[in-house]
Amino acid sequence: MELPINRLKQALAAGRTQYGLWLGLPDTTCAEICAGAGFDWLVVDTEHGPFDLPAVLRHLQTIAAYEVSAIVRPVSDDRNVLKQLLDTGVQSLVVPMVESAEQAAELVRSVRYPPAGVRGLGTALARAARWTRIPGYLHKANDQICLLAQVETGRAVQALPGILEVEGIDGIFVGPSDLSASMGHIGNPRHPDVVKVIYEVLHKARAAGKTAGILALDPAHIEDYRDHGANMIGIGTDTLLLANSAQQLAESVKN
Repeated sequence: MELPINRLKQALAAGRTQYGLWLGLPDTTCAEICAGAGFDWLVVDTEHGPFDLPAVLRHLQTIAAYEVSAIVRPVSDDRNVLKQLLDTGVQSLVVPMVESAEQAAELVRSVRYPPAGVRGLGTALARAARWTRIPGYLHKANDQICLLAQVETGRAVQALPGILEVEGIDGIFVGPSDLSASMGHIGNPRHPDVVKVIYEVLHKARAAGKTAGILALDPAHIEDYRDHGANMIGIGTDTLLLANSAQQLAESVKN
């Protein structure tokens, strides 16, 4: 039994732009429908979605049957939270609210086994190691981790050069909503001042040889972000797909 290759990390390293969807609905039927839809990646969002660790496990098991990469957004950068997610089989993480190079460096240490990091060893209980059935897992696991730091505040933008210099941070992922709130434009992520900063962040990430990710809920903005360097683009959420489609259907027969 071999360690699964992180297809997301591999594709980004090869220069292929990756498009994905955010998952916020806890039912795995929804995850399975989305997993077979043709996206490159899916994010299981435990920061804002109602997912506990068993729910994450069920989603990983469901998504594994399809040619799509699973990412998890943890609720925080807590080392113990990250350890449990990694042992459950998560290989790609997008960590919210990273605001300094020091925090980014600690994240890298948290997701790597010694001597490169401080991730605890528990492979006998870990789905990630297939319960010790993957030969050499402890020596191979670090290389398959894709770690993305979310840039979501003015403080994070100021610290971006240092964050990008941290070895082991594979890229950044802009959070337009929180960034706009941080800049005094809450609810308006397309404010010109916010958009200008987003462009700068994307350009700096790519110039540093890192992945530049962003969530673009309006399809009209996808090409714009891509033109400014984004090579990992979230193009929707399962919740909004259902909510908007249901409303449009109802309105189509009532109006």
